[in-house]
Amino acid sequence: MEVLHRLRDIDLPDWQVFSGAVYQRVFNDLTGRDLNHGIKDYDVAYFDPDTSYEAEDAVIRRVAAAFEPPLRELVEVRNQARVHLWFEGKFGEPYSPLTSSSEALTRFVSPLHAVAVRMETDDSLTVIAPFGLEDLFALRLRRNPNRASSNFERVAQGARKRWPELEILE
Repeated sequence: MEVLHRLRDIDLPDWQVFSGAVYQRVFNDLTGRDLNHGIKDYDVAYFDPDTSYEAEDAVIRRVAAAFEPPLRELVEVRNQARVHLWFEGKFGEPYSPLTSSSEALTRFVSPLHAVAVRMETDDSLTVIAPFGLEDLFALRLRRNPNRASSNFERVAQGARKRWPELEILE
């Protein structure tokens, strides 16, 4: 909640917290584990048409300055407008440019990963889940029907090690 409150106050364009910071906490709650079990960072997406490294770096520094350790080191901010510039080099798969942060969710390895939250000015939470929440609450990991990723097996095995209750559908 602290991360959401601070990000709301920073008010990045088209921002959301997504991926492990969301689904892993749900897993932990459903399986009775400590809420921080298996969580390595808080992925923060925003969308700014300025795809320069300098613009993204300024945002990264601004967000980092808003947090004290250990959160400062755990909040990872990325401009989704820049992902296509580095994705293939890092993951070995082509990645066309995005038009919003929410569009990034549609390309995640699995529908259960494709969940994001944003805190609004009235303290309500907006949940973005283009594939719905059924897989998340069923602890079911399956391939994204819109994207065949060669990384699915690696992701599935890493998740199974932390949450053996997870059902993996090939």
